[in-house]
Amino acid sequence: MPRNTIHIKTLQDLEFDTVLEQLSRRCNTELGKERALAIIPLDDTGVLQHILGQTSEYLSSLISDNRIPNHGFDSINGDLKLLTIENTTLEISGFRRIANICKTVGEHKKFFKKFKEYFPLLFEASGEIELNTEIPDHIDQVIDRFGEIKDKASDKLFSIRKEINQVKGKINQSFASALNTYKTSDYLDDIKESVVDNRRVLAVKAMYRKKVRGTVMGASKTGSIVYIEPEAALKYSRQLNNLEFDEREELQRILNELTGRIRPFAPLLVAYQDFLAHMDITAAKAKYASEMNAVLPRINGEGIMALKDAYHPLLYLSNKLKQEKTFPQTIELHPKNRIIVISGPNAGGKSITLKTIGLLQVMLQSGFLVPVHERSTMCLFDKILTDIGDNQSIENHLSTYSYRLKNMNNFLRKCNKNTLFLIDEFGTGSDPELGGALAEAFLEVFYERKAYGVITTHYANLKALANELPHCTNANMLFNSNTLEPTFQLVLGQAGSSFTFEVAQKNGIPYSLINKAKKKIERGKVRFDATIAKLQKERSKMAETGSKLHAEELKAREEAQRLENLNSKVKSKLENYQELYDHNQRMIYLGNKVNTAAERYFQDKRKRALVSELLRIVETENSKRKKKTTKEAKAARVKKAQVAQEVEKEVKVIREKKKVAKKKAVVAEKNKPRPVFKIGDRVRLMDGKAVGSIDTLEKNKAIVNYGLFTTNVSVDQLELVEAKK
Repeated sequence: MPRNTIHIKTLQDLEFDTVLEQLSRRCNTELGKERALAIIPLDDTGVLQHILGQTSEYLSSLISDNRIPNHGFDSINGDLKLLTIENTTLEISGFRRIANICKTVGEHKKFFKKFKEYFPLLFEASGEIELNTEIPDHIDQVIDRFGEIKDKASDKLFSIRKEINQVKGKINQSFASALNTYKTSDYLDDIKESVVDNRRVLAVKAMYRKKVRGTVMGASKTGSIVYIEPEAALKYSRQLNNLEFDEREELQRILNELTGRIRPFAPLLVAYQDFLAHMDITAAKAKYASEMNAVLPRINGEGIMALKDAYHPLLYLSNKLKQEKTFPQTIELHPKNRIIVISGPNAGGKSITLKTIGLLQVMLQSGFLVPVHERSTMCLFDKILTDIGDNQSIENHLSTYSYRLKNMNNFLRKCNKNTLFLIDEFGTGSDPELGGALAEAFLEVFYERKAYGVITTHYANLKALANELPHCTNANMLFNSNTLEPTFQLVLGQAGSSFTFEVAQKNGIPYSLINKAKKKIERGKVRFDATIAKLQKERSKMAETGSKLHAEELKAREEAQRLENLNSKVKSKLENYQELYDHNQRMIYLGNKVNTAAERYFQDKRKRALVSELLRIVETENSKRKKKTTKEAKAARVKKAQVAQEVEKEVKVIREKKKVAKKKAVVAEKNKPRPVFKIGDRVRLMDGKAVGSIDTLEKNKAIVNYGLFTTNVSVDQLELVEAKK
């Protein structure tokens, strides 16, 4: 059994029980739900790696066509207990549950064998249990799919049931005879007959009960009807009772025998149920992971925890339901940066960041996939120690500070290089000066023992210590200094201001009172906090500038990519057009050759010379061709047709553009003011090139002299070349 090395208090602080409840709700079986609530962090790295890998494989099946078969089953714990007790007999429902489990396991083994390349770890898990077809075969021979014992379960049962059917037939015949006898009389009620204790009886009017021979089986509530079994059917009913008793005895014997056959397989059935319960939990973990976009990060043995875009699982799912945004965190711990001290104002997200790190680590070590970026990497810790929230103990009459000191003492006993400690509001609960000094001493011990940890604090001395220790880093939660609203972003490398006076001013505290408070504390401390606040503002500005530059860089890359794609398309089109042009030139050249041969034949009518010339042209062309397969030839034809279509489209577009331009030119020409012609002006026809001079003008007609000849034309057809000076 795996051993839990992480204290129950840590799991409570990190709300791991809520995660288990959410997982339990996603299980299909009662046993799966029960076992999901009992999950604990594992201390066996090999087992943990297998469980994580199996969950990751199951998650991949949810988004692929190879869906894993249904693993639903009813618990057989009660049946297994009976199998351990000698001379006990299982009920038919118990056998059906056992048969169902065996068949479900068989389906899983068959599926994982078929797709072992896709699900190697799940295939390995299914391979650890033996496939047994004897159990369902034994049960199927006795019990049918409706949950009834088959007639052929034994020869004796078959014989008894055959006799029962015969006797029932005789009862029905004798009853029908009695019914016909009394039907003509007025002895029977309108309903004629009924059924009492599974026997057909006559519904006799109470006043005529003495008239009908038989055994009284009962009466109606009002007493107006008496139910009588006819005497003719009575002897057969006794015979039927005896046969039914024999049947019950034979059924019990068959079930006893079947139980004896199944009893040796009890350990195997335990393994089957455990396997299906494990599959149920694995499927629930995969569904849970799918809902919060969880992945399996790389697990390393070098003590590196690099969380990128890490979400708090419970907060993420809660905000997802409310359709609100959840802010991810990026944080890194490694041997050269073991401890992080987070500072900054309250309500900035320090505690959530702390809990995110702790809960993700506990979940990973319990076999859960975690909501981080796929490039994240995590390591495993032997112990995870937490001190989060108000830990006042009423039962033990301990104050918050006393409880925290007791907890710190526990930390000191357990802390080593394989420990992760998480402390919220480190050092609070006592005098700030003295409590801060004690907290500083604790932190130095944790540091010397090479433990990993994250703490949140407002104490300046702890911020200063984190700045001095080489393997310790300050961090702060960014705060918008203008609006005094948190941005929920963690920034490593710099301590954060608490914005004490700024937040007070925003909340309406008079400035005179704030100024008075500033005078009551050391000037150096105010200047130190102001310096931190100033640095934080500068960092915020730099972060905004960096974001803008990054956005512009992405935009520039997209534009460059677009231009590159466009360039490649243009190149491809040019190559296709060049191929088409070369092909057309070759066709023109061949056409000219054929035309020359045709002219020669036209002159001399020599057919042999014509055929010889045409064959020579064809052979010359064929010698240049490469022999292509039918597929290649078809592809070439398709490509040529596509290029031709593209060219045709381009030409069509160009022609349309030219038509539009021409129409525009004509319209412009029509709208252009007509010149007033005079005798002696040099003119030309609109669609001509020859220039002449006007000799005569009369009624929109002009005689134009071209030197060698004259012509009479309409003035509208003329355009002015040069006016007479």
